[in-house]
Amino acid sequence: MSTVITTPQNYRFPLAAVVGQQAIKLALLLTAVDYEIGGVAIAGRRGTAKSVMARGIHSLLPPIEIVKDNPFNCDRNSPETWDDLTKIQYQQTDDIPTEIIPAPFVQIPLGVTEDRLLGSVDVEESVKKGEAVFQPGLLAKAHRGVLYIDEINLLDDQISNQLLTVLTEGCNRIEREGISFQHPCKPILIATYNPEEGTLRQHLLDRIAINLSADEVLGLDLRVEAVQKAISYANSPQDFLSQYTEDIDNLKTEIILAREWLKDVKISHEQILYLVEEAIRGGVEGHRAEIFAMRVAKAAAALDGRNLVTSDDLRKAVELVIVPRSTTIDQPNEAPPPPPPPPQQQPEDENQDDEEEEDEDNEEENEQPEEQPQIPEEFVFDPEGVILDPSVLYFAQMAQRQGKSGSRNIIFSDDRGRYVKPMLPKGKVRRIAVDASLRAAAPYQKSRRLRNPNRNVIVEQRDLRAKRLARKAGSLIVFVVDASGSMAFNRMQSAKGAVLRLLTEAYENRDRVALIPFQGENAQVLLPPTRSISMARRRLEKLPCGGKSPLAHGLTQAVHVGRNAQMSGDIGQVVIVAITDGRGNVPLATSLGDSLDLPEGEKPDIKGELLDIAARIGALGFKFLIINTENKFVSTGFAKELAMNAGGKYYHLPKATEGAIAAMTKDAIYSVK
Repeated sequence: MSTVITTPQNYRFPLAAVVGQQAIKLALLLTAVDYEIGGVAIAGRRGTAKSVMARGIHSLLPPIEIVKDNPFNCDRNSPETWDDLTKIQYQQTDDIPTEIIPAPFVQIPLGVTEDRLLGSVDVEESVKKGEAVFQPGLLAKAHRGVLYIDEINLLDDQISNQLLTVLTEGCNRIEREGISFQHPCKPILIATYNPEEGTLRQHLLDRIAINLSADEVLGLDLRVEAVQKAISYANSPQDFLSQYTEDIDNLKTEIILAREWLKDVKISHEQILYLVEEAIRGGVEGHRAEIFAMRVAKAAAALDGRNLVTSDDLRKAVELVIVPRSTTIDQPNEAPPPPPPPPQQQPEDENQDDEEEEDEDNEEENEQPEEQPQIPEEFVFDPEGVILDPSVLYFAQMAQRQGKSGSRNIIFSDDRGRYVKPMLPKGKVRRIAVDASLRAAAPYQKSRRLRNPNRNVIVEQRDLRAKRLARKAGSLIVFVVDASGSMAFNRMQSAKGAVLRLLTEAYENRDRVALIPFQGENAQVLLPPTRSISMARRRLEKLPCGGKSPLAHGLTQAVHVGRNAQMSGDIGQVVIVAITDGRGNVPLATSLGDSLDLPEGEKPDIKGELLDIAARIGALGFKFLIINTENKFVSTGFAKELAMNAGGKYYHLPKATEGAIAAMTKDAIYSVK
């Protein structure tokens, strides 16, 4: 027997009243039809109705029937997805009480911890029962509802990885703190973010089915209409909603009917082939795009009340799923020429040909089935990956609009930073995770009180958990510049330009920059790690040039500077950028003032020494870039060998201007950070 739970009137701004954003509204409706599409990510600047649309689609979802008092919203008709406790409780009976509740809406806060997200030990119940009892997290409450993540680009990387793993599997498995438990988790994922506040990792974009931008350019009339609607809604939500009652009811009905139609929707092999070909033409990596696109096409057909996928459904799937993932999108400079006109024929011949074609068509219609799978006449992408339809280009341009704010490194420690998760201590505990320690001790309180009746809470050494803390840290970019030879002045000027450009962004990215020129018999730290532009200008006024090339000492100095910076605890990644041709001619011992004990007639192995130093750079986890500005016909190719030995990258830029080298250096740094 079902019990209906009444809820207060919902006064959220209706999805039907949002001005523009047709693609996003369609995407949200499709995900409401099929939970397993894979979610929607909406990028956009502030004030583009991202969260309004996320909450608007939730108000259209029909209520769900669950097993009574089940914290995981388990469906009575899908016992294979039940959590472990529900399976044990109702596996031997058909008398399963149910209730109807509104579809849940769960928002993940940015500072959410792993315990709050996935679930943990219920301390109170564990103390009462004397055994570990599972306390559901936010993912348990979101099952069969909406899981909303605002500013997903700012969510902790580890949390976002765990979240997407659970959503992909459709099940949350807990194996921790004496708990072994699993429960279903299949919500509608809606994520929003502002690209101006940081980019979203490609890994996350790949795991979310539909990625669109809300930065749509509205005309004057539409902007006025949006303002008027916002004012009307603010003055009287009830009166405003009454204007859209019919539209809201129609959308609710369409979603309910589409969910039933979806079970019978068919897609042919030829239509799947079309989606795969579009993905290949667009240079899309992996196979998730085709799978997501197939689900979107079927959901579009179901939303339109059909059980067969049409060419329009395929085109929508390409525009929503494949185009935003394309890596080869370029707007054509000129429109393609029109196709040549068909050859002119005599009227009599035309009549005869038409009669023959009609006869052939009639024969083919008699032989073929009544309904053939529909495929678009033209591809969205041409063979070179260029979008043929200009109206579709909006999706690609908006979805790929990303800021160059640089990446941020995360440093984990046990002394300072934001509390991320508890961990088993290694040695002395510096910061005790009280919550996790109590959860670990809770199941044993009953037995421990029997031994110590005068104590209420008994925590032993084995229960202690340490806090794992994380904080953001910048990168250190160490420029090692060859200041020897005739090209020395040009190289130093280019390095100086790159240093000053990077320092302008150092405050936002927490980066530090250092400069080490090498010439004569040794290298010196001309600019120690700094974020100060004024200090850099003062230190870079005098640029030493000329003499020999002590490359080995320059790289060794860069390693020392990088290691000292990391030991300070404020630097995460070290990037060494060497502007050189790789032809060092001064051994390290000479630069350090040591004598060389070599047999008479034998020369020092400078090449082997440099390769060993490069290997050490790679072993330390430092990123290594070599930019060679020499002409190719005088280059030995050893610089490239050095970069490969360090697991780094090599760039050959002969006759490059100061701006070009500085820009290349900055782009190369962002590509490896």
